[in-house]
Amino acid sequence: MKYLEITSLKNDKIKQTFKLRERKYRDKLGLTLLEGYRELSRASEYGMELKECFFCPEMFLGENEYTLLDSLAQKGARLYQVTTAILRKLAYRERPEGLIATATIAEHTLENLPVKKNAFYLVAEAIEKPGNLGSILRSADAAGVDGLILCDKTTDIYNPNVIRASTGALFSVPMAVCTSEEALQWLKDHNVKTLAATPHTDYVYTDVDLTQSVAIAVGTEQHGLSPMWMDSADLKVMIPMLGKIDSLNVATATTILLYETARQRNWGKN
Repeated sequence: MKYLEITSLKNDKIKQTFKLRERKYRDKLGLTLLEGYRELSRASEYGMELKECFFCPEMFLGENEYTLLDSLAQKGARLYQVTTAILRKLAYRERPEGLIATATIAEHTLENLPVKKNAFYLVAEAIEKPGNLGSILRSADAAGVDGLILCDKTTDIYNPNVIRASTGALFSVPMAVCTSEEALQWLKDHNVKTLAATPHTDYVYTDVDLTQSVAIAVGTEQHGLSPMWMDSADLKVMIPMLGKIDSLNVATATTILLYETARQRNWGKN
């Protein structure tokens, strides 16, 4: 395994890589940071192009890191062994695992989403918090969605906190980024019904048929879905609230709706 050593925090490559912690540099360079064994492994498995990998053996948690590094090198990644001080400078996590990579940001368009019979999509409108978006991606992967459509995004999907919260699901879930108008038109063109959660309906989320082609739409943390999505929804359901609080965290509500869809499709309605 060929690699170069970097020992100075003032090294130009380290300075340039550190800038990727900021969104403006990620957008400018078309690169993002990945951190941790699981994230690097899944990114590589699902076809992301890893450009460079910085590693610190003293911080490894297991015995498979060198196998991963060999694999990345064979796919063209450049390897750099660094000191613990450098690795900690680049890391987001409080307890780094000794692996950080730069990766090319992929394009996410509606044209690349899979089109299937009885398709199962998730629409996320203007999600603001990276942790929520990451959790939504994780649930989308677990429930087996065919694609996530991220509308009117306010959060950088390649924010390291999104990647971390998704536990790598960012790489496995087919995704498109577009406007709400574009998403609605695409769904109509493919005969996909949209479902929105609202307290202003008599239908509980378990009452509707979710085995048909459907897109579950969820909205912002504070205000929920915009009027455009609510007015356009073919199906409106409520998630019963039995306590004093009148709403759920968007990631939690999303998971409930996704798993009801998965239940109906995989295990029946009874």
